[in-house]
Amino acid sequence: MAKPPRTPAKGAGGAARVLHDGLVVASHGRHCLVETPSGERLICHPRGKKSQAVVGDRVRWQASEDEGTIEEVVPRRNLFYRQDEIRTKSFAANLDHVLILIAAEPEFSEHQLARALIAAEAERIVPIIALNKRDLGAAFERAWNRLAPYRRMHEGVLPLSLTTSGEADRAALMQRLEGRSTLVLGPSGAGKSTLVNLLVPGAAALTGEISQALNSGKHTTTSTTWYWVDEARTTGLIDSPGFQEFGLNHIAPMQLASLMPDIAEHASACKFYNCTHLHEPGCGVIAHVDAPGRPGPISATRYRIYGELFAELGQKRY
Repeated sequence: MAKPPRTPAKGAGGAARVLHDGLVVASHGRHCLVETPSGERLICHPRGKKSQAVVGDRVRWQASEDEGTIEEVVPRRNLFYRQDEIRTKSFAANLDHVLILIAAEPEFSEHQLARALIAAEAERIVPIIALNKRDLGAAFERAWNRLAPYRRMHEGVLPLSLTTSGEADRAALMQRLEGRSTLVLGPSGAGKSTLVNLLVPGAAALTGEISQALNSGKHTTTSTTWYWVDEARTTGLIDSPGFQEFGLNHIAPMQLASLMPDIAEHASACKFYNCTHLHEPGCGVIAHVDAPGRPGPISATRYRIYGELFAELGQKRY
């Protein structure tokens, strides 16, 4: 890919300075690893006290000896992040997909799955759910059945095996990812590192190089890192740390229903425009919740998760 023309800008005292385009492919602390359009990588530091750049950001940077300074973050298409009472954790920006990787064993948390899907929906990022360990037979079947409500909501629910017998599964997944930028998200033990190493030849070696360059001394499971799947650099895979909690404090309680497709589908049928879908008469959502003797398209578990999240997000935050 040819380098774009350099853009002169004015620095201190009116002197011209040259800004270059780049992609943030890794970060640690206040250091970023930025890739140029020609594929070269160099360390860049933010201008000012706090870096606003995250992996996946397109940035404008200025050369400074053998490193650079990030002068500008190009406006993002989206930003996938979580937020709790203490802090905001940004995963990556400018995403086409969030691949949520879960496994038949250890048993996945449907609550955490729902939270990740809501965060993706809020940023209009297409989610893909992949259930790993297809080779486990009965355990996989139980987990697959738990995903029935999500298969009704999303076309992107895929079975997956990372063993030698799972080549067809991986090919189907790669067909979805080709030409896109995808964040791989999931709990520890789901197989994220194995998946990245299978899809990105040399990822383990690159991990060490990036850690050494950023002086982090840590594996990428402690940070977010961009990998190119293909030599043409058209398909990006972003590895992220495992997580135990996924806060949604940036979501308003009354916004929640619109971000859960199975509930949103019936919310317009409510009698009251400001229905919370928890207790109001004439609620279109409550009328469609699955219950003994009254089958419905909204699973009882999904509706319970909605109620718990609504209560959590409605609490005052200080």
